[in-house]
Amino acid sequence: MRLIRGLTNLKLLARQEASPLTDGCVATIGNFDGVHLGHKTILDQVKDKARALNVPSVVMIFEPQPREFFQGADAPPRLMAFRQKFETLLAEGIDMVLCLRFNERFRSYSGMGFIEDVLIEGLAVRHLVVGDDFRFGCDRAGDFALLESVGANRGFTVENTRTVTVGGERVSSTRIRELLNVNGLESAEKLLGHPYRIRGRVVYGRQLGREIGAPTANILLRNMPALQGVFVVSATLQDGSVRDGVANIGVRPTVDGKQPSLEVHLFDFAGTLYGQTMDVVFRHGVREEIRFSSVDELKAQIARDFDSARAWIAEHGSATGDQQV
Repeated sequence: MRLIRGLTNLKLLARQEASPLTDGCVATIGNFDGVHLGHKTILDQVKDKARALNVPSVVMIFEPQPREFFQGADAPPRLMAFRQKFETLLAEGIDMVLCLRFNERFRSYSGMGFIEDVLIEGLAVRHLVVGDDFRFGCDRAGDFALLESVGANRGFTVENTRTVTVGGERVSSTRIRELLNVNGLESAEKLLGHPYRIRGRVVYGRQLGREIGAPTANILLRNMPALQGVFVVSATLQDGSVRDGVANIGVRPTVDGKQPSLEVHLFDFAGTLYGQTMDVVFRHGVREEIRFSSVDELKAQIARDFDSARAWIAEHGSATGDQQV
């Protein structure tokens, strides 16, 4: 799988003598936040058509996401960070991810400019899979009908994405965020097709957890998370081992935190994880994140959280397959 960052690099690739885009591609465009069951259906459409045409499958995404560009801090929280999204698309068997920077210059593209520069000159697209409500270009002037019209004259076809429902409910990133916001982990899992998880690199923190007897592995988050609070989790470490634990995700109000972070305490673990990648699965909500009047009060609550988490794991099973935690 190949990651292409920016339109300049795309055009350089397209001009290479042995470019993988020599015979064109099958592409789709979107945020693909969470890579949920609806997204996977779209990816299957793209891969099936790419195999039929014997060309690469391409997913086009944007950084920042368009709503983040326009809404700033008021934009919806992400379900997954860019790297996790890329790795998930890789696991889904997509050949190429094109990541374009969404900035003032890009938003000024006309609909036809986007088609000419990105889809035709850059990707040499032969087939495009997008929703019939897809809008693009300055003031969202470009639409599905324009793509069909231009494609008929320029040699590419356009296909509508398939809608996926679970239990009569349309699968969407928006709905999954709503469920996570109210601790609806089981319902979110049904729409995602897997338990909600965050993957990231362990960094040095303030060491407060170690000082109060609850050492944590700290994963910094670039964006506000889709869920906040204290959770029973399982964590897959870089060596492939799985551990049960408790995680706090949010801004740590008791210690005046501002940068959102994920702090994971692994039960009965004494190793060093700095610099390693950790995959954290959220299994059960324990409580909301709240501000305590003192560190001692926080310490006492953490002890109660650990007891609650161990009791839940004893009842529902350890992620390691061992009932003793």
